[in-house]
Amino acid sequence: MPTTDKVNINPFTLEVIKDSLMSIGDEMFLALARTSMSPIIYEVLDYACGLTDAKGRLISQGNGVTSFIGMLSPMVQHVYEKFDYGKGLKDGDIIIINDPYVGGGSHLSDVGLVMPIFYKGELIAFSANKGHWTEVGGKDPGSFTSDSNEIYQEGLQLTGVKLFDEGKVNQAVVDIIEANVRLPELSLGDMWAQVAALKTGAKRIVELCDKHSKDLVIAAIDNLLKQGEMFAKKELELLPKGIFTAEDFIEGDPKKGGPYPIKVQITITDEEFICDFRGSHPQVTNPVNCSYFGLLASVRVMYLAIMRPAQNNINEGVFLPLKILTDKGSIISAERPAPVSMNFEGRIGGAELIWKALAPLLPDRLTAGHLLSVCSVVLSGQHHDTNSPFLIVEPSVGGWGAGEGMDGQRGQFCMGDGETYNIPIEVAETRYGVLVDEYSLRCDGAGAGEYIGGSGVIRSYRALSDDQKLSATFGRHQFRPWGMKGGENGSSNYVKILKKDGQVVGPLGVTARYPLNQGDVAQLVTATGGGYGNPLKRPAEKVAKDVKNGYISAAQAKEKFGVEIDPITFEIRKLTEQRKNIR
Repeated sequence: MPTTDKVNINPFTLEVIKDSLMSIGDEMFLALARTSMSPIIYEVLDYACGLTDAKGRLISQGNGVTSFIGMLSPMVQHVYEKFDYGKGLKDGDIIIINDPYVGGGSHLSDVGLVMPIFYKGELIAFSANKGHWTEVGGKDPGSFTSDSNEIYQEGLQLTGVKLFDEGKVNQAVVDIIEANVRLPELSLGDMWAQVAALKTGAKRIVELCDKHSKDLVIAAIDNLLKQGEMFAKKELELLPKGIFTAEDFIEGDPKKGGPYPIKVQITITDEEFICDFRGSHPQVTNPVNCSYFGLLASVRVMYLAIMRPAQNNINEGVFLPLKILTDKGSIISAERPAPVSMNFEGRIGGAELIWKALAPLLPDRLTAGHLLSVCSVVLSGQHHDTNSPFLIVEPSVGGWGAGEGMDGQRGQFCMGDGETYNIPIEVAETRYGVLVDEYSLRCDGAGAGEYIGGSGVIRSYRALSDDQKLSATFGRHQFRPWGMKGGENGSSNYVKILKKDGQVVGPLGVTARYPLNQGDVAQLVTATGGGYGNPLKRPAEKVAKDVKNGYISAAQAKEKFGVEIDPITFEIRKLTEQRKNIR
């Protein structure tokens, strides 16, 4: 029977407490979604909720955005240290923080709230969440700035201040937020939803202690953290040992510079998983930088994809073997005042280096390259019916790479977004001043292989009023998703502007506040993922089905796969000599 500090824990009680903690994280997640005001929260699910122990170690999390897995515990640890290692915190306090350069930071739009949980006067845990606010101020609507030069242009900075002090709201902080954001009813509405979720978590933890006793719950948490570490060490034993490297580029606005080279050296032993990013490009005056904590968050996502703790609760113990080394002031470990609004380009780019380095060695765990970029879109203007301001802030879906024994997934968010959703067409057309002309799979035939890359998408917004403004950052515009084992590369992400007068602008990777008038169309196109294996080895029956489904053309079937298909009946006519000679 496992023991912790003289408290006996039978395995059945341990499982009950573990499941209770996971359930609390899920309940917090639902509470936030159901009380929020912004579509990016209640539709897209761009947020996360979780619990940590009294020292800020993650014990449970309800998640939408995968990258937030790595942000909650560093955020809580920063709050814990800032307030005199918990001594400056009292029951009823809630701290608000969005500083990218301290624990748990990404960019200013991701606002975190932290609540210490006390049981009979003793600090026993923290309730925490982090959500993407539609507005935090700054020079551009939506606070997604694709051409900022420094962080001061990107919005209101909250460095970890008390929103609630012993249960009483700090109205001065609320007033400052209200005066600095363009849509206070949305931002403050989401903030109060975050508060509700925190209080839900705190209430449930207290109830858990009432039911099982505080000592037993704390002992169970310690035991679960040890289990997480043991799982990670056991899984490390199964991974290939040695040193592995990869290099790639972070793209930004080509008018401001780039692309910017990044690199990683991965060392895997029985005890550690070390990711050394030293030697990557210095930070730039282009908002594709990420802070160390942003990189940490995305590297943790990649680490979990490799470790595969599917049947285990993800907690801080699982991450103990992971070590990250960077140069301070680099593009993936930037320091103030570097702009970080589009930080996901840097942090996901850094994490995908690990993917690229290890995928050939772990084809059962990792696929070929995917769209990589969040492909962020911000569109603002006046609603054509109500004349009230509207603001679209959303990520885009695209194609994932093929893998061993599987085609790539079609129309999915990038690895940084995880279990999130796009805004439904009906919601977009009702709330915003646009008509969705097209939302379809991009069937361009890229990513050919024995297993084909997943299709990207085409999403077209037609402006229904004048003087709308479009800002977008679509990485993987210059460098396409990579193929594996002889599979072809995928296609690139881009934006095109189709003017009402017939003029076509683009394709573009980055645009800032591009003016759209009534009848103009913003066409948002995302990448097809990389292929896996020699295309000539794809079964002819599958190739015929691909043509029938519209994923590839009959001409591509012959050219890339060596199969001649009747374009009317979709029957196989013959195989090319090149295909016949393949073994």
